[in-house]
Amino acid sequence: MRLSWTALASLAIGGVGAVELDIDSADSIKEASSTIAYDMMSFYTGNNTGDNPGNLPQPYYWWEAGAMFMHMVDYYYYTGDPTYNPTTIQAITWQAGDTGEFMPQNQTKDEGNDDQVFWAFAAMAAAELEFPPPTQGYPSWTAMAQAVFNLQAERWDPDNCGGGLRWQIQPLNAGYDYKNIASNGGFFQLAARLARYTDNSTYVDWTEKMWNWISNSTLYEPGTAVGTKIYDGAQIEAQCSKPNPAQYSYNYGILIGGLAYIYNHTEEDKWLEPIYGILNGTFNIFFHDSSQVIQEVGCEPHNSCDTDGLTFKSFTLRWLALCAQLVPQTAEQIWPYIDASAQGAAGQCSGSNDECGYHWLETTWDGSTGVGQQMSALAAVQAPMLQVKDLKAPLTLKTGATSKGDASAGTGGDTDTSGDSGSEWLTKRITTGDKAGAGILTALLLIATLGGTYWLVSY
Repeated sequence: MRLSWTALASLAIGGVGAVELDIDSADSIKEASSTIAYDMMSFYTGNNTGDNPGNLPQPYYWWEAGAMFMHMVDYYYYTGDPTYNPTTIQAITWQAGDTGEFMPQNQTKDEGNDDQVFWAFAAMAAAELEFPPPTQGYPSWTAMAQAVFNLQAERWDPDNCGGGLRWQIQPLNAGYDYKNIASNGGFFQLAARLARYTDNSTYVDWTEKMWNWISNSTLYEPGTAVGTKIYDGAQIEAQCSKPNPAQYSYNYGILIGGLAYIYNHTEEDKWLEPIYGILNGTFNIFFHDSSQVIQEVGCEPHNSCDTDGLTFKSFTLRWLALCAQLVPQTAEQIWPYIDASAQGAAGQCSGSNDECGYHWLETTWDGSTGVGQQMSALAAVQAPMLQVKDLKAPLTLKTGATSKGDASAGTGGDTDTSGDSGSEWLTKRITTGDKAGAGILTALLLIATLGGTYWLVSY
C-alpha cells in the first residue's frame, strides 16, 4: 500500500511545467519515463557518422555510457517500450566485441575494473530481464557477463591488502595502487548475479570470497550509529590500512544489489545482517530526514558534483528497488524513500524541454542538464512501476531466462552453452586462478577522491 500523502506530495513538489507523475498509475510512470529517456538519449552520439556505437561525447566517460545502456535495458523492462532497443543492442554488442570482454581498443589503456563491470551489468541485465538477444555473431548476454567475470577473477591480488581487485587494470594508470569499492563491489555483485542466474556453486564461492574481503577490509565499518559505513577505497602502499573516508551513494547501492541477489539465491540468513546495516547507513546518510528524498551529500549541497557524481543516485535507487523485490522483508522500509525520490526527481524535470535537474529537494528546475541528471531521474521515476505492475523479478535459467552461458568466455577456451554454464570447467579455472593481477572513473577523479575534502562525508 502507498502512503496517503504521496499524491499531495507529488502536486506540491511537481511545480509548474514539471514532468507529471502519479506513482500509482502505470500510464503516468510510462509517460514520465518516456519523456526523461528521450531527453537522455538525445545526448547519445554513438550512432552518428564517424562515431563508435556505445560512445557518449565529452565530457562523459566510457563507463557512463555502459551505465546509461544498463538503464535503457531497465527502461524496456519497466515500460515495455521497444523504441530504443535496436540502439541499445548495437551499443552493448559493439563495445563487448566478438569476445564479449568489453575491452575495446580505444578504451583498454585507461580502462578500470569498475568501468568494465558496468558494461557487464548492462549485459547481465539484458539476460535477466528478457531483453531481445544481441546481434547475430556476438556472444550471448550471459557470456558477455561471464567473460568479464573470468577476466576479473584472474586479477585477484592476494599479495596486497590480503586480496581484492585493484581499481585500474594497467600498471601505468593512476589508481593502479588503489583498491576501491566500485571495482570490488562490482565484481561481488556480478558474481552474485551469475550465481543466481546459472545456479553454479562456483560463482557462489567467489561471491563469498569477495564479500569476506570487503567486509573484513577497512572500507567496511558496520555497527555505527547511522548504520554501516562504506568508504571509497584505500592505497595499497599502506596495505589498505588507511581508508579514504569519501562516501558515495553508489558504493552503498552496489553492495546492496549484490547482497540482494545472493540472499535471494541462497536464502541464507547470514546475508540479512549486512543488508539491513547498509540500508540503514544509506537512508541515514544519503536521504533527507524529513522529505526522504535522496541527496548525493558529498557534492550536491555544494553544487560540486562532476559528471560521474551526477549519476550515482541512479544506481542507488535502482538497486534499492531490486532489494525490495528480491528481499521482500525490506520492502516496507525501502519504498517510502523511492516514492519520495521519484516525486522529487519529477519535480526537477521542468526545464524548457522537460530537462531534469539534480537538486530534487528543490521544487523548481535548478538549470542543470546532462546525461547524469537524466539517468538519475529515469531510475527514480520508473522504479515505482515494480509495485504498480508487480513486475517479475530478474529471471534465471530455472525461471525462464533464455540467454545461455559460456563459462569459458573471455579466456580462449571451448564454448559451453550448457544450462549450468560449465560447472566443471569453471571450478577448475577458478581453483587455479588466484594469482596477482592488475587492477569508474579516471585519474582526474582519483585526484579529487584522494585529495580529501571535495567528496568527504563524515558522521
